[in-house]
Amino acid sequence: MNLITLQTNILEDFEQNLLKLKKLINKAPKNSLILASELALSGYSYKDMKKASKISLKAKKELLELSKDKTIALTLIIEENNNFFNRFFLFSNNKIVHTQDKYRLFELGEETNYFKAPNSDEKIKIFNVKGLKIATLICFELRFTQYWERLKGADIILIPAMWGKNRKEHFKTLTRALAIANQCYVIASNSACKECCKSSAIITPFGEVIKDDRKEFISLNFEKQQIKKMRKYLKVGIENE
Repeated sequence: MNLITLQTNILEDFEQNLLKLKKLINKAPKNSLILASELALSGYSYKDMKKASKISLKAKKELLELSKDKTIALTLIIEENNNFFNRFFLFSNNKIVHTQDKYRLFELGEETNYFKAPNSDEKIKIFNVKGLKIATLICFELRFTQYWERLKGADIILIPAMWGKNRKEHFKTLTRALAIANQCYVIASNSACKECCKSSAIITPFGEVIKDDRKEFISLNFEKQQIKKMRKYLKVGIENE
């Protein structure tokens, strides 16, 4: 399996953002796990939430088609009952196999004024896809280390983000520390828009970081044996299966 993180700019034209995303997904080989940044199609777009939710509906249909032989992950703005949610989707085999609404909204970014959080954080947990244990933390949720403990045993943790450029070192440090602490792969996809710090990366269970702020498309081959090796020799209470 190929692990792929995308690092794209977010334009005001949502349709162009969708076209760019589809182009990069089509570039990926079969049997890839592809992560796009948080709200990669629209950004926060507080003045155009209705418009953003409409492109999300279109994107869901098109990403379902593209997931025939690939697994695709991102967050979208979804409107339900006059509320807006920042919702994570995982598409695989032409199905939506997991959804998860952002629970820890970032108050400094005014998210609490525009988005509704779910009633609980129960969906922040490990789920199974194609024989792999996967989990996700959406941007600000990465800072809550109590979730790191909950996600021990995951093979891959996905971090879609729009992380501010003034806290670049925080993002780099936390994503790498998560991979080392949980002895798993971490795929971090951050936006390349001017307010964000880029730093999209794929991090191995050993803590090796594969990143390049100049690229939109970063990939690495997934090796389950790397996880098993770390958990076998550096025993911190995470069991191999």
